[in-house]
Amino acid sequence: MSLQGKRIGFGLTGSHCTYDQVYPQLERLMKEEAEVVPIVSYTVRNTNTKFGKAEEHIEKIESITGKRVISTMPEAEPLGPASPLDCMVIAPLTGNSLSKLANALTDSPVLMAAKATMRNQNPIVLGISTNDALGLNGVNLMRLMASKFIYFIPYGQDNPHEKPNSLVANMDLLSETVQSALQFKQLQPIIIPHIDENMVK
Repeated sequence: MSLQGKRIGFGLTGSHCTYDQVYPQLERLMKEEAEVVPIVSYTVRNTNTKFGKAEEHIEKIESITGKRVISTMPEAEPLGPASPLDCMVIAPLTGNSLSKLANALTDSPVLMAAKATMRNQNPIVLGISTNDALGLNGVNLMRLMASKFIYFIPYGQDNPHEKPNSLVANMDLLSETVQSALQFKQLQPIIIPHIDENMVK
């Protein structure tokens, strides 16, 4: 399925170590001629880490998409009634935002954009990156997996020996997952081996 002309919201939350895996996927969506609407959480907008300064990440996202980043709730709310998306992607999706989404909490621009998209009964694609997906957050993961209009980028354990509860999406499958989600189908298999250079052998 072609993504040409599709209006795709792209939300990023605070898994800073995953951004380098996500930026190439933003570039790929642009090459596929999708209209990408970037949205960031307050953490992405305001937090500097060893993985880069907040402003550097914002500049990178805006340079790839050619659009100003949506970073406030009032900016995100119109993505429901006034300026709808064909699909909303959240990648990376932290465990914190995952738990909020699963429990209908809306306290960031990314979650507001997701809520606005669900209001229109359009697909939400999630690319998880969380250290507690197989821990206390497991119930929230399963709740979302069983929810209508929610689709997952296939994921697996990135370091099962040192971080046994951690799950990370294979971001290289983002575009394929979006294409399937636009047809209201889940890309299979959902659970896959996830090999990381830091994985303990």
